[in-house]
Amino acid sequence: MNTFEIKTKVKFGQGALAYIETFKEKRVFIITDPFMVKSGMINKITKYLSEGQYEVFSDIVPDPPMGLVVKGVEVVTSFKPEVIIALGGGSAIDAAKAIMNFAKKIGNLKDIQFIAIPTTSGTGSEVTSFSVITDEVKHIKYPLVSDEFLPNVAILEPELVKSVPSSIVADTGMDVLTHAIEAYVSTSATDFSDALAEKAVALVFKYLLRSYRSSEDMEAKEKMHNASCLAGLAFNLASLGINHAIAHNIGGKLHVPHGRTNAMLLPHVIEFNSEIEGFNPNKYSVAAKKYAQLAKIVGIEGSTTRMLVKNFIHAITKLQHEMKMPTHLKECKIAIEDINKLKQEIAKGALEDACIITNPRTATTGDILEILYKIS
Repeated sequence: MNTFEIKTKVKFGQGALAYIETFKEKRVFIITDPFMVKSGMINKITKYLSEGQYEVFSDIVPDPPMGLVVKGVEVVTSFKPEVIIALGGGSAIDAAKAIMNFAKKIGNLKDIQFIAIPTTSGTGSEVTSFSVITDEVKHIKYPLVSDEFLPNVAILEPELVKSVPSSIVADTGMDVLTHAIEAYVSTSATDFSDALAEKAVALVFKYLLRSYRSSEDMEAKEKMHNASCLAGLAFNLASLGINHAIAHNIGGKLHVPHGRTNAMLLPHVIEFNSEIEGFNPNKYSVAAKKYAQLAKIVGIEGSTTRMLVKNFIHAITKLQHEMKMPTHLKECKIAIEDINKLKQEIAKGALEDACIITNPRTATTGDILEILYKIS
């Protein structure tokens, strides 16, 4: 028996931030990064709150380490908030989830409302039970999973992503696409997760390039923000696959931005999962058929399943090129010597990553090393 349930209430569209006024008389703890404070973005949140009733913790850094979580827990348990607001990208929301969860247990804090406000259209963390925390000693990213991480409310305000640099729009947008595609071919996929993933993929293909090209295209910004949330809902139901398993370990070892890494891996992972090496196989895998279905949904043509999958891969690589994204690690200034030195550790970590469990094709160390070679 499967269950379809969405715990998080989603407020979306222009003007959604006004919902924060609901907490005007509450003690509010805001978790964010230094840029949100320096840029004044934080004021879009605090203007709805009562002076003296909120505190801002702005120490969040990319790939939040466990030490930062510990520091945040100390501050939260001291402040004793009624509401925690996470403002920022995936790092801020992931860190806030871990901080809130540990603070509740250590400080015996019970009824905390958790509000997630993403400022990038990528991770979908505002509606997932996942949190990725980095072990700064072992240089490993750990995906933590708990329903207690699910925010009570997600606020999708497109105005907050208007000024995101185009390179970040590209990285986060391809992260959305990877989330949706991996959820779609996951061994835990259902009709419900498929519906969410299909819509997310369709929105990405229609609006990502527009969002990349213009910071003033508010329709595209809003649609990509929605796509990110839909993809998050999809993979929260179905989980992910080998793409993220490898990306987590590349990020932990080589410090390449997560969305960028996912984008580099995606064409090769689709090729691996499809198992379409022959000219026109008589029998296709379930994954190949599902990739072909996604191709049809976004208007890609092909006379066979194999051609549909090949053309889908081509469409993804074309999107990458149009957004001037790197397709190899060397373009991210990662030396081949460093890749060779760490490739066995990356492969080992990927095989131990929780995301790989639901990948549609079983992978070996050799398979992962081959994919790493292709993006080196």
